[in-house]
Amino acid sequence: MLSFRTTGFNGYAVKYSPFFDSRIACAASSNFGLVGNGRLYILTLTPQGIIAEKWFDTQDSLFDVSFSESNANQLAAASGDGSIKLFDATLADFPIRQWREHTREVFSLSWNLVDKNIFASSSWDGNIKIWSPTSPASLRTIHIGSCTYSVAFQPSSPTVLSAVSSDGFMRVFDLRAPEPSAEIAKTRVSPGEVLTQDWNKYRASVIASAGVDRGIRIWDLKMPGICQTELVGHEYAVRRIAWSPHWQDVVLSASYDMSVRVWTDGSSRGAGGTGLGGAGPGGGRLMGVMDKHTEFCAGVDWCLFGGEGWAASTGWDEMVWVWDVGGVIGSR
Repeated sequence: MLSFRTTGFNGYAVKYSPFFDSRIACAASSNFGLVGNGRLYILTLTPQGIIAEKWFDTQDSLFDVSFSESNANQLAAASGDGSIKLFDATLADFPIRQWREHTREVFSLSWNLVDKNIFASSSWDGNIKIWSPTSPASLRTIHIGSCTYSVAFQPSSPTVLSAVSSDGFMRVFDLRAPEPSAEIAKTRVSPGEVLTQDWNKYRASVIASAGVDRGIRIWDLKMPGICQTELVGHEYAVRRIAWSPHWQDVVLSASYDMSVRVWTDGSSRGAGGTGLGGAGPGGGRLMGVMDKHTEFCAGVDWCLFGGEGWAASTGWDEMVWVWDVGGVIGSR
């Protein structure tokens, strides 16, 4: 396990670079994101440990970060003042572009993996916006009306994206549909606020959601409204989930109970044979727990490269941990 301390700044999101297996970005905020500055760290993994290659200070808190899929040195950061800032790791101090259209905190960013020239943002103002790094204004706005905590493009589609919000619904949109809404599906996925979601990397219609009710639910859009699997075990709200890019049935979850947990949804043959309890409908179960964090755990992400199963996590304890998921779950 490797670690890095974001001294004076509480971690909110961590992301691996899609270009380099040794580069990680962390969006962090002073005073737990309630008031004060933000800092975007660009971290490098070395044989001697994790070092800060560069950092950018911002006037307001930072809540999410997303690497560009078209430029290895660029990344966008979501700010508490409603702005989105695009930074270049090769340049000093200031963003190369800034957008100020959201009227409340920007809480989520998602870069399109197919059409690599666009990305999406969601905000507490109840809007999703589509952006291009080369455009001075948003390309499109989708109004939801409820505080929207997460937006995510479907990994194999240039136009399909989903969002979850405080009203307990997950909505799916297709940018090819006529304005204003582009909504093609809407499902209640929780009786409370939904904080996070992620699309499965192997099964195009499968998506997971989680939030304040502590459960992680797996959905198949081919069977709308029917929960395929529920994963139960966290003691407090689930802040972030991420499907594995290596194993089609494995999902990570970061929670306010200070743990990162590794789950299988039971979809792979024999996946139910190894587990530590936490079974739910559909055969899913808990596979392991990473408990190094000592405060709310807010961000988690998988490395796309190298040995299968490396992940990074961050939290309000001012720590970034890089760890081997395989070492937590043991033999598959």
